[in-house]
Amino acid sequence: MKRLLGIGAVIACVLFAGGANAALVKVGNLVLTADGGFTPRTLPRRTFAPIDFTGHADLKSVDGSVPPPLQQVVLDFDRDGRLSTAGLPICQPTLLEEATPEEARSRCPDAIVGTGHVSALVTREAGPPILASSLITLFNGPRQAGHPTVLLHARTTVPATQNFVLTIPIEKRGGQYRYRATVDVPPIAAGRGSLIHLDVKVGKRYRYRGTERSYTAARCGDGIFRTRGRFTFFGGMLIEGSVEKPCTARR
Repeated sequence: MKRLLGIGAVIACVLFAGGANAALVKVGNLVLTADGGFTPRTLPRRTFAPIDFTGHADLKSVDGSVPPPLQQVVLDFDRDGRLSTAGLPICQPTLLEEATPEEARSRCPDAIVGTGHVSALVTREAGPPILASSLITLFNGPRQAGHPTVLLHARTTVPATQNFVLTIPIEKRGGQYRYRATVDVPPIAAGRGSLIHLDVKVGKRYRYRGTERSYTAARCGDGIFRTRGRFTFFGGMLIEGSVEKPCTARR
């Protein structure tokens, strides 16, 4: 297995990102760029306050070929982040299986916790690769083994209609990182598709038992947010690393 280490700030696009410039990582023939941001940047030191975040990532090959398919992403999130799902409506995967993006959103509107877009290149036996893209929607899903989950819904129509409903478990852990999210990426177009773009916007405010709550919240305990990630591609290629982003503690 070819092991590629030290991607630095690339994972920042997923959570607690927000540098002035996009992160760019080149490893062999692969180039990954990412950027994002979260608001507000000034947070309490001890208590948790609501945050919203956006992020995007792009993958391409230096020689112009289609990148290898991404198979799995594992993300670990800092202890100073918190996920709240108490009282938040749940969407069942069966409601999304044959739905268009618009239908999916209309079936579970109160469970939506994020939206975005995804694009992939699909190789063909003859001719150049074709672009497949979709809206994506993130829903609060049913708990799995006691842990919260996120349902990711997408639907491509090129080269043929294919629905994606991914259950992403979010495991609570001890130590430096509070949560681990594991995303198993299914084959796209019978394995001929490779992800090249993803952007997300995550955040939701809701009321539960008369109290205003936020799906995502954070504090600035030590002035730094830490995120760690591992990206596994078809053929065994692995990219992993971590990032630290500063925050400002509210006085």
